Amino acid sequence: MTVEPVPDWLIPPPEGFTVDAFLRLSNLPRHTELIDGSLIFVSPQVKWHRQVIDHLRRELDLQAPENLRADREMAVKLGVRQMPEPDVLVVTSEAFDRADPDSYYFAEDVVLAVEVVSKDSQERDRDTKPGKYAKAGIRHYWRVERNGAAPVVYAYELDPATNSYALLGIFHDILKIPVPFPVEIGLVIEQGRG
Repeated sequence: MTVEPVPDWLIPPPEGFTVDAFLRLSNLPRHTELIDGSLIFVSPQVKWHRQVIDHLRRELDLQAPENLRADREMAVKLGVRQMPEPDVLVVTSEAFDRADPDSYYFAEDVVLAVEVVSKDSQERDRDTKPGKYAKAGIRHYWRVERNGAAPVVYAYELDPATNSYALLGIFHDILKIPVPFPVEIGLVIEQGRG
């Protein structure tokens, strides 16, 4: 077996990559994230993951008030060395329609960040990213776990006294919650129907 040499761009500078340097990198694999100055590569998506993302994005966009829009898999600049990519996010309509930047949002644009947990992202989605989102002031965070074929949504709201997330509820079958806007989403995902 021959080992290919590591490309130069893959080796971070001693202080780690900044968002500006990250944005200049070309030919990165899809959905590469920057967390703590390090490049994070993700494994290929499974159908369930994509179907849940599609379903939540569609329902959130349909139910959002006019000043908000739902998007999927767009990077968010949280700080100098932080640029994660939530699976689903709700942003202001102004940010959604803004022409520049066209490849990411700013933390202040984001009302809700949603992560759909996969095997390779468990620690990031349960521990790392919620802390980063909270520190950046994103008010709402949902983590979606798989229970057989069904999604289970853990909904959190930012506690300004502790600057960390407080659990609002765990939702099976139906996600019904009043924040960040009144939402009611069925969580039974038909295979192939997203």
